[in-house]
Amino acid sequence: MVKTPRIRTKPLRIGILPIEGFALMSYAATTEPWRAANLLAGRTLYEVINIAGSDLPVASSGAAEIRPEAGPRDDLRLDYLFVIAGGDPARYPGRSLSAWLTRQARAGVIMGGVSGGPIILARAGLMAGRRMTVHWEYATALAEISPQLMIERTLYVIDRDRMTCAGGTAPMDLMHALIAQHHGTDFARQVSDWFMHTEIRPPTGPQRSGLVERVGTHVSAILDAVEAMEGNIADPLHLEHLAQVARLSKRQLNRLFQDKLGHTTMGYYRILRLERAQNLLRNSALSLTEVALATGFASSSHFSRAYAAQFGEAPSRYRHT
Repeated sequence: MVKTPRIRTKPLRIGILPIEGFALMSYAATTEPWRAANLLAGRTLYEVINIAGSDLPVASSGAAEIRPEAGPRDDLRLDYLFVIAGGDPARYPGRSLSAWLTRQARAGVIMGGVSGGPIILARAGLMAGRRMTVHWEYATALAEISPQLMIERTLYVIDRDRMTCAGGTAPMDLMHALIAQHHGTDFARQVSDWFMHTEIRPPTGPQRSGLVERVGTHVSAILDAVEAMEGNIADPLHLEHLAQVARLSKRQLNRLFQDKLGHTTMGYYRILRLERAQNLLRNSALSLTEVALATGFASSSHFSRAYAAQFGEAPSRYRHT
C-alpha cells in the first residue's frame, strides 16, 4: 500500500541540464526517482524540465538523445538545477553558460552537479568555499587544475545550496535523501523500492571498490604498500620506505609483489603512476610537463619514454586521438 506523501502547496520545479556526451546512467538515476514519486503519489510532486542551449537534441555518450523542453532564455522559475556531464566536462562552460548558471544561483536556485557536472559548476565559480565531490575519474584532474577546491571522494555532498554527486548510481542515493526531506522517509523508501534500490548508501560512502578488490589480493603487506603508493603519486616513495610500511625487507616485498601481482614493487608503482597520468591526459588540459610532474617523473621526456613503453604510444598521440 502506497503511503500518500505529505501535501505541498505546489510541485517543485527541477531543471535538468544535460551536457553533450552525458552518461545515460547518471541521467536516469537523477530523473527517474522524480517520475516514480509522481506515479506513486498519484499527482505531480516534481516538474522535471530538460534544458539546453538550442532546440537541437543533446546526445548522450551512447545512442540516446534528450530533446530539450526549455532554454536559458525562458522564464523557468526553478527550485533545483542539476547539470549532468560526462566525456570532457573541462571544455565547458562557455561564457554564456557560465553567466546563466551564475544568474540562476543568484536567483536562489539550488544548484547540483552530477558526474562531471560539478566541474562545470566549479569552473563557473559556483563551488568556492563549499565542499564538493565529483566522479573519481575527474577528481585528480580537477584537484590539479583548482587546488583550492574542497573535493571529497564520496558519493554525494550537500553543502547548503549546492549538491554534487559522483554519478553512476549515486544520484539514486542523493534523490532518496531529497525525497525524504520533501515528503518523509517512508515515501522515499517506497520510491527506492520501486527501483529495487533497497540498500540506501550514506553520502560518505566510497566511490570505488575497496583496495582488496582493486589490487586483487588479501595480503596485508601488499595492501599497505599499495595504499602508500596511491597516496604518494607526485612524490614517489623509495623501495626502502615501502618496505618499512609493509614491515618486510626490500627483497621479501619484491618477492611478494612478483608472486602475487606479477611485477616488482617499483614496477607496479610505476604502472599506478602511468595510469594516473593517462587519466590526467584524458580529463585535463594540463601540459605534458605538468602531467609528468604531477605523477612523479623528472621531465616530460622521461615521462614520454615510460608512457610509450607501458601503453605502446606516446602520450601526445594518446591525447590527440
